Amino acid sequence: PVHISRQLISLYTMVQNPNMPHLKISELVVLPPLWIRCDGSDPEHTCWLGAEPLKAGNKITGINFYMVTCDGPAADKTCFANMEELKVAHKMKHHSSIVMTKGFAQYELVRAAAIEDTIIESESNIYVDITWNTVDKILETPPLISAAMLNITLESGDPRSPVYQLYRELQFLLALAEGLKTGVTEWPEPLESESAVELVQEFLTDLKKKMDGYCISGHSNETEKIKCDTAAVDSSIKSIFSERGDLDFAEQLWCKMRSKCVSSYQELIVCFTLIIKSLEHGEIQPWIHQGSSSLLSKLIQQSYHGKIEVVSLSGITPIQMLLEIGLDKMKKDYVSFFIVKSGSCLLFQDYFISTSVDLQEQVHRVQKLHHMLEIMVSCTVLLQFKHENLFPLTQICMKYYKENPLNEKHVFQLPIRPALVKKFYQNDNPEIWKVDISSGHGQKEVKTTWQVSTNPPVEHMTSNTTGLFSDSTVNGSSEERMYFITMAKCSQVHFT
Repeated sequence: PVHISRQLISLYTMVQNPNMPHLKISELVVLPPLWIRCDGSDPEHTCWLGAEPLKAGNKITGINFYMVTCDGPAADKTCFANMEELKVAHKMKHHSSIVMTKGFAQYELVRAAAIEDTIIESESNIYVDITWNTVDKILETPPLISAAMLNITLESGDPRSPVYQLYRELQFLLALAEGLKTGVTEWPEPLESESAVELVQEFLTDLKKKMDGYCISGHSNETEKIKCDTAAVDSSIKSIFSERGDLDFAEQLWCKMRSKCVSSYQELIVCFTLIIKSLEHGEIQPWIHQGSSSLLSKLIQQSYHGKIEVVSLSGITPIQMLLEIGLDKMKKDYVSFFIVKSGSCLLFQDYFISTSVDLQEQVHRVQKLHHMLEIMVSCTVLLQFKHENLFPLTQICMKYYKENPLNEKHVFQLPIRPALVKKFYQNDNPEIWKVDISSGHGQKEVKTTWQVSTNPPVEHMTSNTTGLFSDSTVNGSSEERMYFITMAKCSQVHFT
């Protein structure tokens, strides 16, 4: 109850007031700030009362008092405050002749954007926070000279994402990595009637025919540009995540085994047995990228000299071989995007593609790359970001992920110009809109805050109608948001 909270505030003030000798306090101690939650049962619906000491060095000179009230939710804007009335009330309360105003607005950008006419609804959020000086009216749209901060929280794996197929490819990679750790691999159900073994056999037969026909006179562009099923994401994203045209033998093999979903350990052994026999007999001499560190790549390099080491396809070896070629391929996919599309420096990405750490850590870093890719693609598709915007965002993401583990709940922040996203919010209602009215300077500064928000500003005063639209105003696109109205006032008492 508010009356009990006020009593606590009074006691808090008294024990720090040097003008209270009758309390016989030998040494005054500056207490930390006090905030008390209230139940809102009073006529003003008070939800917080607060007090904070004013200090000069180690000496307490007074107390700042705060009162926060909350009403709503309501959609009727006629009950909102008037800007001039707020300024006049502040001037009268604090005997100020001059006041300053500062605005803040938060807009949800993802809700207003769509992929193929589908509204994105998930744990992912893209908001923009905008601040500006000199507010003229309540709920005014921020001017373009404002400061803006883009806030991005993105969860991978939305089936409507343009890179969802790549996400599924990553899930297969994670299943293999988990199998190495636990000794139990969860093999996916085969997607097509043709088995991975049959597909690998056809692939090897084609390579043999090309060797016989072209006498190993070079590597044809056709072979080098075989398209990968898993990279063939839908046409809406081809301009963003282009298929690489330089897939080597191991990468093509990964694509075929992944696209047909190797469905058992025994099937995997048969596939690698066919490949190794073809290498041993010199039936194929496939090309591979330089710098590849997988066991299969080493065997291929050895085959160029007519002899390869004996590999026992037992235990975890076949799974590790498949995981290695998948890692190699996916690293190149991600690096290709970040270099070509966002212009990020390859040297900065050495951390993400390093082979000097164990396979599990390499997989973890590939997960980070995928999360960053999802962020870049979302900003490109939903917000139409160009290179000059993607580049700094990529650098921010990379810096975070070089120092932190994978965290899809992290909020990535990018300073932007409001004009960059204005078309997404200019006809939309804000999630939060507030104005700060202040006067005085330094410790004598006092502030009045008026705010509306679609969600309750405090956890202990929730409502079942949070974030709803007004039933009476659903009229085509002219929906009115229901807002909680919050008011924060402060006052001061000086002891000296």
